[in-house]
Amino acid sequence: MAEIKAALVKQLRDQTGQAMMDCKKALVETEGDVDKAVDFLRKKGMAVLEKRGGRETREGRIISKISNDGKTAVLAMLCSETDFTANSDAFGQAGQALVEGILTAATPPAGAEEVSALKTGKGQSVGEAVNAVISTTGEKITVGPFARFDLGGSGLLHSYVHFNGKVGTLLQIETETDDAAGSEAVRTLAGDLAMHVTAANPTAVTRDDVDPELVAREKDVAAAQIKNKPAEIIEKIVVGKINKWFQHVVLLEQPFVKDDSKTVSALLDEVSKQVGTKITLKRFVRLQIG
Repeated sequence: MAEIKAALVKQLRDQTGQAMMDCKKALVETEGDVDKAVDFLRKKGMAVLEKRGGRETREGRIISKISNDGKTAVLAMLCSETDFTANSDAFGQAGQALVEGILTAATPPAGAEEVSALKTGKGQSVGEAVNAVISTTGEKITVGPFARFDLGGSGLLHSYVHFNGKVGTLLQIETETDDAAGSEAVRTLAGDLAMHVTAANPTAVTRDDVDPELVAREKDVAAAQIKNKPAEIIEKIVVGKINKWFQHVVLLEQPFVKDDSKTVSALLDEVSKQVGTKITLKRFVRLQIG
């Protein structure tokens, strides 16, 4: 058996970030071949994942990243079994590899399997970065929901992640000119709206974006609550209840969290007049751990 020198163990540890004992074991198993030892540790990571496949990943971290030109933005969730692991530096590095891979992909990936194969700036894949943490911690770690927005015309992409790393929002604002998109008023608006979505948790931008089946279900519930009243009265009350419900779930109809005397729609109109051009909130996504 080849002698495993301390320098070789350190080299493998620096390359993989794994514990010294795990690195030494991998080198012993592969007779000192560093490349094979890396594969050994990667396979160990996958084995840990398969072994713990039934474990729930209710902890984790929300990560965001925006390209230098501001034209592409990503919001993603990396999930773990414990908050201790989610707060570790290694987990944070894997999270950065995750958003970097999605951000720089030629086209937005369709799911976690495609994300795993994406390469990062360090030459490793997202899957390799995640597996390195799995093999170190022994925890199940999975890629959760993610979104990537690409800006086609004039506008602004903005992301916000709450200080606890458990909830975050990515949104896209459209403007008629690049000057408007770059104005301080619109940038402030984007930040305020991202924090609003994070706090208020709307499900759609407008009423038309709400799932019709969900609306129908709410109408049935509202009607059942007043079923003993005359039909014409029921219809009026149901309309009132649904309008009130829309104010809770539709972003543009929600009271603005920083000033509930006006709605989000009124805020958009206010800033539009300020910059002299129409501002539209095109879309948003909100992710939350747990």
